[in-house]
Amino acid sequence: MRLAIAHRLLAALFLLATATITLATTTPIQPQHNPAPYFFIESFVEEGDSGTDRLPLKATHADIQLNGFIASVVLTQEYRNEGNTPINACYIFPGSTRAAVNGMTMTIGERRIVAKIKEKQQAKKIFTEAKKAGKSASLLSQKRPNVFSMDVANVMPGDVIKIALTYTEIITPEDGIYEFVLPGVVGPRYGGDAAQASGETQWIANPYLAKGKPDPVRYGIDVQVASPLPIGALKSPSHKIITDWQDEKNASLQLHDSKNAGNRDFILRYQLKGEKILTGLSRFESNGENYFLLVAQPPQKVLPEQVPPRDYFFVVDVSGSMHGFPLDTTKQLMSNLLGTLNPSDRFNILFFAGGSRLLSPQPLAATAENIARANAMMNNQSGGGGTDLYSAMKNALAMNSDENSSRNIVLVSDGYISAEQRVFSLIDQNLHRNNVFAFGIGSSVNRHLIEGVAKAGRSEAFVVTNRAEALSQAKRFFDYISAPALTNIQLTVKGLELYDIEPARVPDMLAQRAVMVLGKYRNAQANATIGLKGVSGQGEHQWSFALQNSEAADPTLPQLWARKRLERMYVIPEQDAKQQRENIVDIGLKYSLLTRHTSFVAVDEIVRNKTGSSQNIKQPLPLPKGVSNHAVGQPMPEPELYLLGLITLLLAIRIHRRKLCCTNVH
Repeated sequence: MRLAIAHRLLAALFLLATATITLATTTPIQPQHNPAPYFFIESFVEEGDSGTDRLPLKATHADIQLNGFIASVVLTQEYRNEGNTPINACYIFPGSTRAAVNGMTMTIGERRIVAKIKEKQQAKKIFTEAKKAGKSASLLSQKRPNVFSMDVANVMPGDVIKIALTYTEIITPEDGIYEFVLPGVVGPRYGGDAAQASGETQWIANPYLAKGKPDPVRYGIDVQVASPLPIGALKSPSHKIITDWQDEKNASLQLHDSKNAGNRDFILRYQLKGEKILTGLSRFESNGENYFLLVAQPPQKVLPEQVPPRDYFFVVDVSGSMHGFPLDTTKQLMSNLLGTLNPSDRFNILFFAGGSRLLSPQPLAATAENIARANAMMNNQSGGGGTDLYSAMKNALAMNSDENSSRNIVLVSDGYISAEQRVFSLIDQNLHRNNVFAFGIGSSVNRHLIEGVAKAGRSEAFVVTNRAEALSQAKRFFDYISAPALTNIQLTVKGLELYDIEPARVPDMLAQRAVMVLGKYRNAQANATIGLKGVSGQGEHQWSFALQNSEAADPTLPQLWARKRLERMYVIPEQDAKQQRENIVDIGLKYSLLTRHTSFVAVDEIVRNKTGSSQNIKQPLPLPKGVSNHAVGQPMPEPELYLLGLITLLLAIRIHRRKLCCTNVH
């Protein structure tokens, strides 16, 4: 009898230990000193709260219009309360780093409320007061240029509330290929640098579904492509699509399967016949100002026979969020990148997570032996810990190199950090003669960080969504840096005055991609022209476009110009933080744009929740495709520690059983 009871007790202890190991990856880890993501447990119900709908966001749908190099998007979120308790929902979702979000509406039944753009704190106050008064309201805020939050107050039982936001963005073609990206999900951010992060950081503490858990949100995407020239190719490397061709210039497409479609970015690539690029000049007048967009295709680049010696410093993310698919892809990418180096080049690798370590104290010659050594060290990385990118970039920028060599710093990361601005400022202040490139790794990377690093580094960003792309992107990078296609690019004007140009200085083009310039003009004469000139390996090139022959009906240009101006302000901050904030607010209010310091707020003036009580709900997000549970919550023990703990437990059980047997014998 005693032995049977002991066996049951030991079995219970074993199950308890197993449960403890399991809970290390499934229980909600609430943020304490630093915000952190945590796992959502569907069966978790608070006492007396069985009637609360904890998954109020039921569907999102994107209607996309692609007209050459301009995309117009309407993104609709449907919230429905299937419980019997009023709720207030909060949803964190991604946006394009290039998007000019210029409108929002809230629809409840037959009532449609147009949101107003307000200074951020004022908008929050309006929303809070409406929430407290029992009115249904919605608040759209920017957490990062590519991370938004939607707060919806007083969603009553049985309610269906639809919130639609609109935005436009410019698509820059490269090598004749246009690429539109609709971000899928916000990856879990590391909060260890939250003290240095700009703005609010509490959004980082968001619930996530465990890896493999189906996303309950239905996703829908409808795309209409209308091109001025015949379309040569239309495909998506991220999703299976169904395409319906109306004619050679017009097509529509939908997702083949919307199940779990939102756990990665939707990528659509299209090409015009003959690999042609839409070039020319378009303009629009608004509120007394004249805006223009100039698009010019640079000449074919000439690859030199000899490439000058270069120093490469690879800064490689091996943190917990890179565990599994992202790190496997990184290993393939690094192998391909190292394989493109010339024997005259030198390189080093800095691996970073919570800390960092170097491949070598000094740069190594790109010999076969040293490359093999680097690949071996790369292949031994497994991924774990936080993501201290700032310290890693600081070390990389301080590395010694030959004064006669070109310095190229290459960041490889999924970008899951929160203090992007601090990294941008570091690069901008210490750039000197460095070229800083960025590779984003994963199905739903933090494009704000990856593209921002490239902007601050005056270079280019690359995104690798799967292992199959690693080779092509490595080759693209090598082709990109081998020789400039066009240098010393300058705007040329005749018969008018230009001002507020974006970018303020057109950078050297290191690849076959169109040059795009946005700006304003005044005092235009009848013979006015705007053009570009630059120098390539084949000599000087020049383009000129007559203003009177340009398209004059593009109403998106004011918002697109304002968004470009904001991009620069976000990446390279002004010295006077207060003045910069005022400038951002002025742009947001003038152009009706969502910014770091302006928000959209919509309030239904009918008092609907007269009880005064409601539950606050955070909508859980799916983990990005290929991202493991290591990315969520506090740093988890290594698998070896789990094994050691299990062995220790089994030994304790065995020893205890022997003691029981000995006791029974006596």
